[in-house]
Amino acid sequence: MMRQHYALMNQDRIVRLELRLRYYQLTYTRLELYEDKLTFKQLAALRFASDEELPILLQKAINERLSPDMIKKHIVNWQPDNRRV
Repeated sequence: MMRQHYALMNQDRIVRLELRLRYYQLTYTRLELYEDKLTFKQLAALRFASDEELPILLQKAINERLSPDMIKKHIVNWQPDNRRV
């Protein structure tokens, strides 16, 4: 059970790092400036947004305090994550 827990925690860290890199590549701004305003579940939901939608949706999630489910409903161009276990 501990091995599974560690693997899931590691995946969460990787998701966060991938989103940080992607956000920086799109905006030249560090995501860390906004991370404390969002939960991990909100960040995980944002990763499904297209490159065009991500910066706008991130600000909307912060300003309107969107839940992870609401974030997903706002995504128009869904980008699936088929590699997550």
